[in-house]
Amino acid sequence: MRKIYFQVIALILPVAVLLSAESCKKGGFLAPTTTSNLTEGTVFKDSANTEYFLANIYSQIGFSVNVMRFGNGGLDAASDESEIGNTNISIATDWATGTINAGIVSDDAFSTCYSNIRAVNQLLKNIKTVPVTAFRKSQMISEARFLRAWYYFILLEHYGGVPLVGDTLYTYTDHIPVKRANFSDCVDYIVSECNAAEQALPSAQTGLNYGRASRGSCLALISRVLLYAASPLFNGTTLTTGSLASVVGYPSADPSRWQKAADAAAALIGANSYSLYTQDGKPGKGFQTLFAQRYNSEYIFQLMRPTGNDDLEQVWDPPSRSGGGGAFPYQEIVDAFPMANGKSITDPTSGYDPNNPYANRDPRLDYSIIHDQTKLAIRLGTGYGPVNIYLGTYNGVPAGSDAVYAGTPTGYYTNKMLDTNAVSTDLTHNTSRCLPLIRYAEILLNYAEAQNEATGPTPNVYSAVEKIRERAGLNPYQLPTGLSKDEMRKVIQNERQIELAFEGHRFWDVRRWMIADQAENQEMTGMEITRTNTTVAYKRFNVRKHNFRKAMYMWPIPQSELAKSTELVQNPGY
Repeated sequence: MRKIYFQVIALILPVAVLLSAESCKKGGFLAPTTTSNLTEGTVFKDSANTEYFLANIYSQIGFSVNVMRFGNGGLDAASDESEIGNTNISIATDWATGTINAGIVSDDAFSTCYSNIRAVNQLLKNIKTVPVTAFRKSQMISEARFLRAWYYFILLEHYGGVPLVGDTLYTYTDHIPVKRANFSDCVDYIVSECNAAEQALPSAQTGLNYGRASRGSCLALISRVLLYAASPLFNGTTLTTGSLASVVGYPSADPSRWQKAADAAAALIGANSYSLYTQDGKPGKGFQTLFAQRYNSEYIFQLMRPTGNDDLEQVWDPPSRSGGGGAFPYQEIVDAFPMANGKSITDPTSGYDPNNPYANRDPRLDYSIIHDQTKLAIRLGTGYGPVNIYLGTYNGVPAGSDAVYAGTPTGYYTNKMLDTNAVSTDLTHNTSRCLPLIRYAEILLNYAEAQNEATGPTPNVYSAVEKIRERAGLNPYQLPTGLSKDEMRKVIQNERQIELAFEGHRFWDVRRWMIADQAENQEMTGMEITRTNTTVAYKRFNVRKHNFRKAMYMWPIPQSELAKSTELVQNPGY
């Protein structure tokens, strides 16, 4: 599997790997410590080594949303967004088909997060001896505490409540308490760590520090965790009763949690440190070009990549551009994009034409999904040419390697976050792009969702959603007046589905909203296009039946971890 790393990973000394990753082999803090002649003392008495050690903790911040996390796709292929990249069985397939269980599930969330949490604790234990200025030391402590909170959030969204180890460093001779903390304790811990970390950090990082944790990233993570904490999945005994109910959520629902989530998002919005990236020209151009901009006003926390990379192009480009292997969008996500006038394609007044289905659509559709005749840069050449996904012949050109059933099992390829000037494995066409983990558009949608649930569709809720739609290029971008709370909820959920598509959100959103039993329990489809010169026909076809069962609202704790201690309790249904 191709891994995506922080930009300085190549500089990391072996000692950093030994002390942060290899010292906590699979199983995170439950594993024994490996010894070597590179000790904590020799690492933390050198400022450069310590910086590399911290950089190594950053290097895996994006593993959960890696588009090839499971080898033939990421969370998009495990949800209702995309079909897996090939026919090989993978964890993504197991989620899609409903066969996931504790014996086969990936342990990467458990092991990666706890390995990095342990690394943070090592850094905090030894930071006093590091020969750096007091200011830099306070920055490193704050960055490390944010990163620890970040990895705990990844654990929380996967499993619910997990063991909280605090600042403790365990060795193989210690008894390691692995009883899972209550969900509420984990939420409070993440929030408290972010609150402590943001005090010493700048509102936003710039220059050489761009990509590091900031006050904005602390506030953004608080916004995200409180939004999750307020959501239906985690409020009330939705999955189980008894003592485990407090581990996987709050046993009692509390509507006031929505207001806390709204206030957290509003705090970041009010700081005025970030904004939606816009660009003049074609409607929605800012949305498209945002993802190719290494430095922009919208990214709050991001995974830095080396300049001259083509990571996403290698995965998502069609075969004619030497790509392949990644997940392929379903027709269902294509249908979620409205018309350019903002109306759903199911609205009889929208102007949607099933015989010309990609015309006059929300510009984000073209910028997110490659469909037949989408123009991409030509590999090892100049200019742009169409991607021919059709069957038959068009303009004298027969179907080729990009065609449906040949290059794509759904009739689509992913375009989201691709640089229009980059092509897979073409050294003359690459990008300086980095990858968003939290961006300002999410915070606006976090606010809109939480405030709508707390008070209904206030003017501020309308404003937050309409800013997203305006930047998207919809005309008119304004929503209908007088929407009810339920109607606004559907609008916001649709905006999250299309604005944040293929960024790792959909898998978790349908779960926390508790709609996965509909969204991920249906026959997923694709589009077959047949051309005979000037004649074109469109036919929807079945791709894969997705199956969902109640247990799948949570991620199973890997059996390999459960076997290490009877104190570690499995999630309900597994």
